[in-house]
Amino acid sequence: MKKKISALVASSFLIGTAVSADGPTVESVSASLDSTWIMVAAFLVFFMHAGFAMVESGFTRSKNTLNILMKNILTVSIASVLYFLVGYGFMFGSSAGGFIGVDGFALAGVDDIGFFVFQAVFAATCATIISGAVAERMKLGSYMFLTILMTGLIYPVVGHWVWQGDGWLTALGFVDFAGSTVVHLTGAIGAIVTVKFLGARIGKYSNGKVNVIPGSNIPLGALGVFILWFGWFGFNGGSTLAADPELVPHVVATTLLSASCGVLGSAFYSLFRYKRIDASLTLNGALAGLVGITAGTAAVSLVGAIIIGFIAGVILIEAVQFLDRGLKLDDPVGAIAVHGVCGVWGTIAVGFFATEGGLFYGGGASLLGVQAIGVLAVIAWTVATVALSIFIMMKVSPIRVSREEEISGLDFAEHGSSAYEFRDSILTENNPTPSGTDFGSGLVQRLDSLGTKTKNA
Repeated sequence: MKKKISALVASSFLIGTAVSADGPTVESVSASLDSTWIMVAAFLVFFMHAGFAMVESGFTRSKNTLNILMKNILTVSIASVLYFLVGYGFMFGSSAGGFIGVDGFALAGVDDIGFFVFQAVFAATCATIISGAVAERMKLGSYMFLTILMTGLIYPVVGHWVWQGDGWLTALGFVDFAGSTVVHLTGAIGAIVTVKFLGARIGKYSNGKVNVIPGSNIPLGALGVFILWFGWFGFNGGSTLAADPELVPHVVATTLLSASCGVLGSAFYSLFRYKRIDASLTLNGALAGLVGITAGTAAVSLVGAIIIGFIAGVILIEAVQFLDRGLKLDDPVGAIAVHGVCGVWGTIAVGFFATEGGLFYGGGASLLGVQAIGVLAVIAWTVATVALSIFIMMKVSPIRVSREEEISGLDFAEHGSSAYEFRDSILTENNPTPSGTDFGSGLVQRLDSLGTKTKNA
């Protein structure tokens, strides 16, 4: 027995020596950690789409909830496939004059599949921004066609300019670490153009007044905001593209602080402006702070992130008022203000607050000028391409549902069903089983009955 144990011990040492000789190197472990971090970040960004769905559902009317859910899940699916086929190639393929990629389609010759996955969920995020702004009146088919254009061409071209490495904005020194402009502004400009073509929801503007159309479920919208905030740690943190022990914590910290100050900025400013803390604006304040810090999350200090986020929260409220009352752009969820106006602010803020090259750190105004050029270029490209696309679509078929369909709700008009079904389950002596009637009318009947009994008593 002792001989057997001795033999096993000796063989274990030999095996251990052999494994250590051929085992993982520092480089391979580092590469594995980097890949794992990118995958985790991709999962977080993917989960953000649940947040978008909840925010949009909560801030709109219940008769359109099913339609919103279908738009969000179809957006992710279409974007993933289309980005694989052409989007990735246009964005990260070999550059043609710094404008567009010309190879890498269907990932031909691409080895880093993890990087593709991470970028694919980003592409879906850009398109989803439009969904909330056009909610309650756009045909599903028209929205899907616009999603194809956004994820297959419009967004990838912008990404090529900034993130491919040979893009013309990269050459100028444009800084957008995780996408305040590339993702959020591009999606928001697409939303502005589409809303302009669509027009406002029925009853939003009448007799010179701006009417409030309340959302159906603010707690659901709040859940969506928390999900988006959680996913944003992957959105910004994963953009490091490596498990950098110094950079990742800094990016996560600036993301956290900016979002928190976005909430505080919106809360305090709404209290100052309206004498009360507005719930929906404060919730959107978190998203304003997140969008605002996305461009400079790795380039600014923690104090800079606090200032950027707070200002974003204040800007959001004024932007919502201006877009709604001044420009009469009917955006049910505030997507244009959050992703567009705060996206511009976040990009420009890099020119002020970047610790290397920022105006407030002795870098002069050159970076500020480059950031402005990038913003204007993306606006021009997106306006031109989206406007042309929608103009052509409208020549073929209307992109808006009929008046009757809008009034009845897109759930039935587009899907023949409803997200919610209310049943009267109140039991009475004369009706010992649920009646199966509509909850609202059933409740009225019960109240009428109670009133009659009280009078008789």
